[in-house]
Amino acid sequence: MAERRSDGHRYQPGFGNEFVSEAVPGALPAGRNSPQRAPLGLYAEQLSGTAFTQPRAVNRRTWVYRIMPSAAHPRFDRIGNGSMRGTPFDEIEPDPNRLRWDPLPLPAGPVDFVDGLYTMGGHGDLRTRSGMAVHLYAATAPMTDRYFVDADGELLFVPQQGTLVLHTELGPLQLSPGEIAVVPRGIRFRVDLPGGPARGYLCENYGAPFTLPERGPIGANGLANERDFLAPAAAYEEGRGPVEVVQKFGGNLWAAGYDHSPLDVVAWHGSYVPVKYDTANFMVLGTVSFDHPDPSIYTVLTSPSESPGLANVDFVIFPPRWLVGEDTFRPPWFHRNVMSEFMGLVRGAYDAKAEGFRPGGASLHNTFTSHGPDAETFARASRAELAPQKVADTLAFMFETRWMIIPTRQAMEAPHRQPDYDSVWAGLTPSFAAPGA
Repeated sequence: MAERRSDGHRYQPGFGNEFVSEAVPGALPAGRNSPQRAPLGLYAEQLSGTAFTQPRAVNRRTWVYRIMPSAAHPRFDRIGNGSMRGTPFDEIEPDPNRLRWDPLPLPAGPVDFVDGLYTMGGHGDLRTRSGMAVHLYAATAPMTDRYFVDADGELLFVPQQGTLVLHTELGPLQLSPGEIAVVPRGIRFRVDLPGGPARGYLCENYGAPFTLPERGPIGANGLANERDFLAPAAAYEEGRGPVEVVQKFGGNLWAAGYDHSPLDVVAWHGSYVPVKYDTANFMVLGTVSFDHPDPSIYTVLTSPSESPGLANVDFVIFPPRWLVGEDTFRPPWFHRNVMSEFMGLVRGAYDAKAEGFRPGGASLHNTFTSHGPDAETFARASRAELAPQKVADTLAFMFETRWMIIPTRQAMEAPHRQPDYDSVWAGLTPSFAAPGA
């Protein structure tokens, strides 16, 4: 049963489960998905997020019962892409340097979610459904009589400032910083800003849909739990009148004028649904003896690839937690690794950086790029008295992916990119002393 949460919307708990919801009693047909006549004069329609014959465990589809079928619309025409980019990410050659940005400035005038999209980089090929893109959003105005649908990829929202309400075909999701949402490929929605301007991060996943990672030796508990992911309850828009539907297709933006809202689903049931999750519900695991564990234990969601354990993209968080390791350098160590790491900061400070990494900012450390604590953090952590320590009031995250992330030209030339990022390691000096020397 759906339940009402503190934001006033109704939700159903679970992730990847079969849900049932109706905004009007009797709108769901009994026993048949597509009866000869759907109840209440509605149209039956199936939305398939996976191939029909994929295994039941990964098959995702939803039946919707709507006022008008989604086929009832005129042609789409190309519109400008603004600051949004798609594959191939080949504007510039791959760059091995460490990169960091200040927060994306909020627009000076009224700009909605679609017009406020700003692409940082990505990889892969959206036409063959592999890879990912990293976008930022900065919006000052709600989407009024305007809707968006991404046919290229699944969208993972990470708000940093301001509240969003995602009015989707299957119902509304309200998001505040500290919460995330996943909107599947092909789901139409509009973004409202009930608290004013909003800014955040957006991962566009071209590959396999996000799912919860396997726990392996961790066992039955820990990390994120299915029951903490919330799906919306049905809520429909019936109004007639001209609206614009913007579709991202093939890496570009297209638009069509509808004479009705595309959010006219009165009832639905299925497993292909948008969800939200509060990261405060993440059960953090860590060492209780010594050494710093790999960041993979902080994985909330994963988009698997054809190679087990090698993710198309992982979503990893660094939330409040206790550090208790004995004789241990507690911040993340110096490292190089095959995965590429795009990091953002929702609130607070990140324990591996002293200054310069601000909420709303971002960094990119590509495959085998050397990185780790800056000189000040290294000095402090090397000499710290190792009592139990609470890392509090912080939330950082990573989009971690198997291929190098190629930045866009606008990201590399942005005035908010920090040109002196390398200088944070300039204070590291040799202290080696051979025995007997």
